[in-house]
Amino acid sequence: MKNLKKISIFILAAVALSLFSSCTDTTDTFEVSSTEPVVLSDLAINEIELDAVNTNNPALTLSWTEADYGQQASINYSVQMANNETFTNAVTVATVNGNNTVTLSVSELNAAAGSVGLAPFAWNEIYARVVSSIGTQNGLPVASNSVNFSVYPYFNYTYNDFYLVGSGTAPGWNNNDNNPALFRESGNSNQYYYIGYFNKSSADFNEGRFKIIETRGLWQPQWGVTENEGSDTVKSAGDMAANPITQAGDPGRFGVTASGYYKFTFNFSTKKYTMATYDASAAANFTGMEIQGSSTATKAMTKSTFDGHIWNLKTVHLVPGNLQFKTNTGSVWAGTTEFSGVATVNGGNIPVVVEDDYEIWFNDLDGSYIMIPLNL
Repeated sequence: MKNLKKISIFILAAVALSLFSSCTDTTDTFEVSSTEPVVLSDLAINEIELDAVNTNNPALTLSWTEADYGQQASINYSVQMANNETFTNAVTVATVNGNNTVTLSVSELNAAAGSVGLAPFAWNEIYARVVSSIGTQNGLPVASNSVNFSVYPYFNYTYNDFYLVGSGTAPGWNNNDNNPALFRESGNSNQYYYIGYFNKSSADFNEGRFKIIETRGLWQPQWGVTENEGSDTVKSAGDMAANPITQAGDPGRFGVTASGYYKFTFNFSTKKYTMATYDASAAANFTGMEIQGSSTATKAMTKSTFDGHIWNLKTVHLVPGNLQFKTNTGSVWAGTTEFSGVATVNGGNIPVVVEDDYEIWFNDLDGSYIMIPLNL
């Protein structure tokens, strides 16, 4: 009986050893090795002038050899572009999986040129390369040789613009009545704000309310608070929502508890807003405002009848050059950043970088300005 127990124990140990050996067998281990750099083919042309009309037409085709990571696995290719051959601050303009060619449209190549910092309406040198990698984590990246060519991009206006609508604002709930534009921070394209007068005509829960729209005459996209209308009590800060960006239904309303001057801030990255009272009691009350500079003949701006510190021009044709704001007292205000910024007295010149018809808004409380191209 003891011998049978010994035999049984021996057999069990042998089976366990066999199972352990099979579990540690590494003959099927997936191993990859770094590839040699792929070779990006030379281009058939070295100058590409981009057509702002036929933006969907093909502009550039790039092709390269296949990477070899030692396994039959799908390989990722990232097409990168930069404004120098060292690829400082390179941007990825296309990604390809399992293929070794890509065609960029006119609009895609123009956007790439703008992303790497090339000036519009001028011949610029641009560099391209392909970075191969493997797996979902883009492992073992290897860069190819680079090719370069000259490109003549058209202007690409990359900013979004937003407008006020609601009972607490100048146009009321009319979404197409010269609705005031929000001002954009020049160093942060996600940060918008508006300093001005908001009206609450009565104690009614629905008075003193407003929302943000992206296109005059259209109710979507529209931005507001996360609460539904009826439950949207006035708050000094909170989360914002949008139809259709964050939800299918319309959001609730921002608002004020009393008529007066406020600073409203709106961040499209954090999806947060703030609303705080603003002391405008010491502000000057100008009776006239005009634009001047090399970009245009002198033109008078229109003063808001709702808020005497807000000025605008619905449309004015500007050419490349500079711009300033001049008050009826003779003081000249200007900033240093194109499209939006904050002007100060004797602050220099606002650069106008591209010819177009513009809508211009200026706030004499803090010098904020925004210049919105109408055709770009």
